[in-house]
Amino acid sequence: MIHFEWPWMLLAAPLPWLFARWLPPARPLGAALFLPFAAQVGPRAAPAAPRVPRWRLLMFAAVWALTLVAAARPQWLGEPQPVATTGRRLLLAVDTSGSMAAQDMAGRMSRLQVVKAVAGDFIRRRHGDQVGLIMFGTRPYLQAPLSSDLDTIGQFLEEASIGMAGPATALGDAIGLALKRLQAERSSERPAPDTRRETVLVLLTDGSSNAGEMPPLPAARLAAAQRLRIYTIGVGSEEDSDLDEDTLKAIASETGGAYFRATDAAALQQAYALMDELEPAAAQDRWVRPSDEWFTWPLALALLLSVPTVALREPRWR
Repeated sequence: MIHFEWPWMLLAAPLPWLFARWLPPARPLGAALFLPFAAQVGPRAAPAAPRVPRWRLLMFAAVWALTLVAAARPQWLGEPQPVATTGRRLLLAVDTSGSMAAQDMAGRMSRLQVVKAVAGDFIRRRHGDQVGLIMFGTRPYLQAPLSSDLDTIGQFLEEASIGMAGPATALGDAIGLALKRLQAERSSERPAPDTRRETVLVLLTDGSSNAGEMPPLPAARLAAAQRLRIYTIGVGSEEDSDLDEDTLKAIASETGGAYFRATDAAALQQAYALMDELEPAAAQDRWVRPSDEWFTWPLALALLLSVPTVALREPRWR
């Protein structure tokens, strides 16, 4: 839809008519000349002011109208879109070790494929939050920094592959990397960091910690000291899993989070739905319309019309 940002500029439309109505008419050129011998020549009528042709009046009116439309700043408003506001910092740490290739949660889909589908929907629902992505195996690394661009974060998750971070599982190092990223975000804030912002880590794995430099439980205690709440998710069927549930429960308990067990795709969806309830998104009901400025078009047309309006003259024979 078209919207005028400064519609009050249109109130200037009658100014040319008011000037023509109330200002004294322009004196013809002949009336300004002093002729000392005028009395000898005799009285002569002052030359009449030339009459402005109708077509030129219409051209001037069009130029004035287009100028006013441009001054009112016409804008084209697009479809409403959700506004990214400052809410929670939410980091997702996803296990990409070799065991995530097992197909025991949804037909022939691997565990990682199921996680990418379900976690991708979870990310798209987090309007107003800053979401980041950590992939970990033998070592962790940052796949996507904290960002409000949820579509891009979802794309990074979709690009994850099994074994991209090594075949083993380093739970403690994944927590350590999350702490480093959150500390970097806090230190870069100006003015002083806002201590009220919620920081959450969702740690998903299908095995026990068997790699890395930092043990999981000491890393969890550091996270608790930094007010990082951790939710842990254990994936994989009951029959084919070496999951260390005790450690995952201890990590969640130490940091004030919760532990979820997901043996299939439906259970994983339920786990993320419960996290939506425990950690509601910050601004799901705020929207904005993107705008595109259109004032250049009427302004350019007014300039084009002003050239022939001023340059053209009436033929001499008239």
